[in-house]
Amino acid sequence: MKRYLPIIIIFLNILTGQAQINTDQVLRSGRSALYFEDYVLSIQYFNQAIAAKPYLAQPYFYRALAKLNLDDFNGAIVDATEAITRNPFMTDAYELRAVAYQNIGQPEKAIEDYNQVLQTLPDNRGIIFNKAMAQQDIKDYDGARDAYDKLLKAHPRFDNGYIGRARLKLETGDSIGAVEDAQKALELNKNAINAYLIKADVDINKNKDYASALSAMDEAIKIQPRYPGFFINRAFIRRNLDDYYGAISDYDYAIQLAPSDYVPFFNRALLYMEVRDFDRALKDLDKVISLHGPDIKTLYNRAIVRKEKRDFKGAMSDVDEVLRRYPNLAAGYFLRSQVKRDMGDMTFKADYDKSIAMAKETVQKTPEEYSFAATNNENGDNSDKTETSTESLNERQEDVAARFSALITVNEPLTLEQEYNNKQIRGKVQDRITPADIEPMFAVTYYSSPTELRPNSEYIREADDINRSRILRFVLQVTNHEPVLTDHEQIQRHFESVEYYNSYIATHTPRAIDFFARGMDFMTLRDYPAAVTDFTKAIEVTPDFTLAYMMRAIARLRGLQAASAMDNNSIDTGAISAEAERMAKKSAMADIDKTISLSPDMAIAHYNKGVLLLENSDYTSAINAFTKAIELRPELGEAYYNRGFAFFRLGNAKAGTADLSRAGELGVVPSYSLLKRMSR
Repeated sequence: MKRYLPIIIIFLNILTGQAQINTDQVLRSGRSALYFEDYVLSIQYFNQAIAAKPYLAQPYFYRALAKLNLDDFNGAIVDATEAITRNPFMTDAYELRAVAYQNIGQPEKAIEDYNQVLQTLPDNRGIIFNKAMAQQDIKDYDGARDAYDKLLKAHPRFDNGYIGRARLKLETGDSIGAVEDAQKALELNKNAINAYLIKADVDINKNKDYASALSAMDEAIKIQPRYPGFFINRAFIRRNLDDYYGAISDYDYAIQLAPSDYVPFFNRALLYMEVRDFDRALKDLDKVISLHGPDIKTLYNRAIVRKEKRDFKGAMSDVDEVLRRYPNLAAGYFLRSQVKRDMGDMTFKADYDKSIAMAKETVQKTPEEYSFAATNNENGDNSDKTETSTESLNERQEDVAARFSALITVNEPLTLEQEYNNKQIRGKVQDRITPADIEPMFAVTYYSSPTELRPNSEYIREADDINRSRILRFVLQVTNHEPVLTDHEQIQRHFESVEYYNSYIATHTPRAIDFFARGMDFMTLRDYPAAVTDFTKAIEVTPDFTLAYMMRAIARLRGLQAASAMDNNSIDTGAISAEAERMAKKSAMADIDKTISLSPDMAIAHYNKGVLLLENSDYTSAINAFTKAIELRPELGEAYYNRGFAFFRLGNAKAGTADLSRAGELGVVPSYSLLKRMSR
């Protein structure tokens, strides 16, 4: 027996180590990371909780939620099922699993889970809404209609419910009813972007009222001015109103927003061809081929352009490839006959005669050719394009030829996203009301998110001094958009760093910088209560530690945000009292004021004070704080942006517009979106 004793002792030590994990603390840190969208980090915390207490349902549920937000839908289903196995009454787990099923195209299973939740929550808005969409996906139109009717009876002011029912009516051919529901949604919410899109869809495809469609698309673009598909579709409308230059302008902007999308290049080329600007048309078609490959439509149109530019060799090469891949295309033979005629090739008549003979026949396409035809919905309608019956494979030659020179539109914006009660799925931005958010506080971090417009982190002398001392294990950076951690090794380094400081502090006389360093690791790992504790200890050792005050304020506010979000989660208990929230904000403001007193020339500190005042709706004081930050650092674009926001809140549109314009010049991209919204 003795030879097994060491193994038993080691095994007991492992169990003891797992038992020593404070599961509540680990779950709290994981949920905090979840709130701040640090999903990979949150999974690491939930892994620890599962290893320590595998019988708990909550860690599996939260890990499922993290996986759902990472689009790991199958993994989310597995974890949600584990949570349900451990707690069959956890309705949130059924809901989460249903949403995951819907995302992987299994609406039947999603409906089963939604029904399970509805037994407990029969009038739950999000569940009924999601179930209706799932029923629509399986063509159960009667069931979906009943679900939407029930939804709107219980929640008559739910604008997205009317949008969902309008989409259902549009799919079942009731365009009048669809517009009525879309209008009702707009009465409830003037920013219901899908309502404008539905109205534009009906105006284009049913009413042929392009002027009205243009008005609807203009409203959609005001709400979401940075979605390229909207500009592509508005260009299509403008082209039908003979506004060529307006259409080209929209394609230009769509290309700025999505330079790797071939659609605006293709459409712009067709418009250039119409106005006989063949040089620009050729350049755009070449770009389409570089982005999308040599598809038949692009080759056909490039052959036309090359013919007009008298590049007969290039035109012949393109049209030969078109006919090789699409030998039943009469228009292709006619085009080749023209090229041959213009280059003096007297065999052109054979191609001409063949095109005339074929023009009287329908085109019998293969399913592969049909797939090409349906790749792009040129007319913008919502009809089902997936049929491959014998009848649908026959087309008149003139219809095929017309399709080769038709503009492409984008239908994606008409999709709706599921609602999820515990945490909204980060769906397509165009399907949601875009909030007019302020720019957040700046913080000292170990990671930043450089962009072409903002390649460097902000400068704080105190952070630079610490970096020059090389005393920390990581380099400090200053940013107000800290990136999420997605690298497991990166995350593990910070867990190991915490253990290093635990050991060091336990065996040495701790210095303020040691507590500060461990606090920064806790900040990186989203453990804000522990970070507050360490920054406090650093201040106790060195009462004039400026960055410790600054970071303690940030930690307190982020911890408050995360705790508030957790309390809104239906499977958590215990709410933060209004008094506790007030005290946390008061303490954070005291820390910011102390930072300013220790470093009065730190523009970032004045900016952060302005942010907290703005969040507390003290707009006048916030403007004063941002003004001071701008005096100290005239290039701080975020201060202009937030001051402009505050000016608009006070009704001073002139000052607000000037500040937002300046913020945009300094690289704060959301400025232009807010300017458009405020100019409505």
